[in-house]
Amino acid sequence: MYMHIQTVTLIETQKYLCSLAEEPKLRHVEKDVLIPKLMREKARVLCEDEVEAFSKCCQETGFLMVVKCQLENKALKKCLTSYYTDPAFYEECKTEYLKQREEYRRTGIGIKQKQQRLPTSM
Repeated sequence: MYMHIQTVTLIETQKYLCSLAEEPKLRHVEKDVLIPKLMREKARVLCEDEVEAFSKCCQETGFLMVVKCQLENKALKKCLTSYYTDPAFYEECKTEYLKQREEYRRTGIGIKQKQQRLPTSM
């Protein structure tokens, strides 16, 4: 009877480990901070025209930008919000984050460190 309990526990443990391999666990900070940060960065690139128009308007009007740049601000918010609320975009960014995390865990080199490296051959 004792062997049976160990066998069931071993099978349950294997199922649990397989489920972990299929769906990686995300920490609270990853879900609520790091993935949304990646989403913001990507959305700003995808909404480049709106960001550029709003920035240009703000630079030209100075202190009156609150009043004068309402149309540009509204267009920018609409574009960014469309990406922030898109579940497919969240999953895309989540997948990209998980790849970056896996690369870091495998090599110990972060994305910023990779970008800062200089070529060694001259």
